[in-house]
Amino acid sequence: MIALELAGVSKRYGLRRALERVNLALPAGTAVGLLGPNGAGKTTALRLLLGFTRPTLGSVRLRGRDPYDPRSREGLGYLPERLRLPARMSLNAFLHLHGALAGLEGRALERAVEAVIERTGLRERTHELLGSLSKGLAQRAGFAQALLGEPEILFLDEPGSGLDPLGVRDARDWIQAARGEGRTLLISSHVLTEVEKVCDHIIILHEGRVVVSGALDALLLAGESLEDAFVRIVRGNQGAAAPVAGTTE
Repeated sequence: MIALELAGVSKRYGLRRALERVNLALPAGTAVGLLGPNGAGKTTALRLLLGFTRPTLGSVRLRGRDPYDPRSREGLGYLPERLRLPARMSLNAFLHLHGALAGLEGRALERAVEAVIERTGLRERTHELLGSLSKGLAQRAGFAQALLGEPEILFLDEPGSGLDPLGVRDARDWIQAARGEGRTLLISSHVLTEVEKVCDHIIILHEGRVVVSGALDALLLAGESLEDAFVRIVRGNQGAAAPVAGTTE
């Protein structure tokens, strides 16, 4: 089953072109790293898949549905790069609200909230206001929200943002657990050492185009890290594509 698909997708903002003729088809159960330099089009691709914006050309499908179809959003989890939490809401209320929005209720909602609180190490913070949390704790709260209800597809945009080394290790464990459960993950990050540890498929965007899409193992040359491969590929494609104007990354 194809979980995420972009077919001939181009996206323009006025005269600016963010994506150009992008074709991707990602099977369910794949852990995908979405990589690229600043301005490559990563955030635009995520916004299209989440139904936050529409393509100028081409089609986008989320489990075979238009992302604007509310049914396509069932079973999704999303951690945005720029996490904005309601400052005067408690963590407990925040998680119950998002669980309810995801369709959980009654004992199922209570179990789901308890499960993500335990998983993300936030037991002692449940009654604190979100505005009082440090950046790292706020990121944990964002992860808890994204993991609620064991979503089939997880979109994670810079998941390690603001986390200390212990938090980075915990986030890796959460991601690997989701991967082991057969969930589909799309992870956009500049921390390539972490992407290399949790993803089996890599997409590299450059100037709005896909320059690499394939298995991580097939991407790396002998003795190469993902960071080495990324630099090699991006530098090798500089000037190779038609110029793309500044994007809204």
